Amino acid sequence: MANARDVLDRMPYKSIMDWSALIAGYAARGDAKESWGLLEQMRSAGVEPNVITWNGLVSGLNRSGHTWDAVLALVKMQVECFLPDAIGVSCALSAVGDVGDVSFGEQLHGYAVKAGCRLDPCVTTALIDMYGKCRRADEIVQVFDESSHMDVSSCNALVTGLSRNAQVSDAVSLFREFVGQGVELNVVSWTSIVACCVQNGRDLEAVDLFREMQSEGIEPNSVTIPCVLPAFANVAALMHGRAAHCFALRKDFLHNIFVGSALVDMYAKCGRVRDARMIFDAMPSRNVVSWNAMIGGYAMHGEAVNAVQLFRSMQRNRHKPDQVTFTCVLSACGQAGLTEEGRRYFNEMQQKHGISPRMEHYACMVTLLGRAGKLDDAYDIINEMSFVPDGCIWGSLLGSCRLHGNVALAEVAAENLFQLEPENAGNYVLLSNIYASKRMWDGVNRVRDMMKDKGLKKEKGCSWIEIKNKVHMLLAGDTSHPMMTVITEKLKQLTVEMRRLGFAPSTDFVLHDVEEQDKDEILAVHSEKLAVALGLVSTSPGTPLRVIKNLRICGDCHEAMKFISSFEGREISVRDTNRFHHFKDGKCSCGDYW
Repeated sequence: MANARDVLDRMPYKSIMDWSALIAGYAARGDAKESWGLLEQMRSAGVEPNVITWNGLVSGLNRSGHTWDAVLALVKMQVECFLPDAIGVSCALSAVGDVGDVSFGEQLHGYAVKAGCRLDPCVTTALIDMYGKCRRADEIVQVFDESSHMDVSSCNALVTGLSRNAQVSDAVSLFREFVGQGVELNVVSWTSIVACCVQNGRDLEAVDLFREMQSEGIEPNSVTIPCVLPAFANVAALMHGRAAHCFALRKDFLHNIFVGSALVDMYAKCGRVRDARMIFDAMPSRNVVSWNAMIGGYAMHGEAVNAVQLFRSMQRNRHKPDQVTFTCVLSACGQAGLTEEGRRYFNEMQQKHGISPRMEHYACMVTLLGRAGKLDDAYDIINEMSFVPDGCIWGSLLGSCRLHGNVALAEVAAENLFQLEPENAGNYVLLSNIYASKRMWDGVNRVRDMMKDKGLKKEKGCSWIEIKNKVHMLLAGDTSHPMMTVITEKLKQLTVEMRRLGFAPSTDFVLHDVEEQDKDEILAVHSEKLAVALGLVSTSPGTPLRVIKNLRICGDCHEAMKFISSFEGREISVRDTNRFHHFKDGKCSCGDYW
């Protein structure tokens, strides 16, 4: 810019194009002050700006992230009687979307209609983008439907806008229509729909779309890979994740910090924490997200010592920890029962790093103290909080009460949860399980009646297992899987062997007061058991099995997995909502501290 300015200053005659080019250049680099100053200097030299000058100013300020300045430039342009064209309107709409001022966006929409540029493809795309950013889903579809021109930019904006507003089914449906109508979608289009599914919990759809994208001849880029890797991680699709890793290696994407961080996260969540560390160590550069992914991976696997050591290494390398870092460290301490270490890091976070505790940090501390049996200390922390505890806090306390059988505090926690999350069936079930473990059947019946009155049903467990490059989803009580007959037969065989060898499943945590035989039948349909049974009958002896579950693993299944790992000679990894449980030779990595 200094050279460009020097050239302009030396020119004996400066045209409006010369001035406009330099103004746009300063604006694009975020130097709003210099842009405005140059505009005034231009006028002092007797050259009046035109629409192109103003468009360059608005567009440049918007691209450089100075969204308010871009909006103000458009307003001043109108005040000075310059009528914005399609380019100026589309740039301003983009800025308005980033600012979130939907009322001004509606005014621009009205202006575009009056000025006759509403149907311009750039304006259509900008309107869809603006309404999407302002959370106006109905307007997104209306603008698109009114458009006579459907190009890749408007399609991309539509998918992204619907995704922001959690309209995933509509986004996928429309995307399919675009493909069917022969719209020439590009890598941005496919990446957007994959990201849409991943961000809204539709992981299997994301995996299918990613494969379809490649079959359509669209090559993923360095943005696509970190977008799809979380989907592979969420459903334990390790082979798919490895394939993406190999693709990134061939395309030389591994130097990209976002790709590297996503790979670390994927391998950790797929049970391969050593592979995650290998990727982490090989990264040419790291940011706080990279460190958090690896520390969080260790925490998930219960490797608190490694998590703490890496946290110290992070500080030695002069990387400043953030709120997420401390959430990972506190979680790691909680998983391993490092109570005093957790207290120290909680205090260090505030005193040394100036980070005020957020809800998730208090939740970690409640879990840390609760699992150690310090339930009164956990309750004291809740009462000392400077803001109102949310469901996560009370849920942490309720879970700890289940672990230690504290009915009195469990009732306090549950009462708060019933007020905060009246439709969350899991809270009622957890309290009922605590009553059941104490044989307090009146309490069980009371909770059951509450659930019945509210029309609530226990959330069904769902587990995923990858076998021969295909991800299978098993739902508790669902008999639709094509191999269900074989799965059921395998579970029956295992049950016979369990009883023959003296294994007695835990039936303490069953919702109803029923006969012991009926309890065994209820426990037998847990989704993680179905997934493991499928793995046993579908893979060679000795092959490790990896299962992901959407809920917390129950006591019965925890004991069953220990037995199966010993009886079948298998390593079994189960990732629930809390952590990884690695079963081998009849033992679990959590030391039964689950």
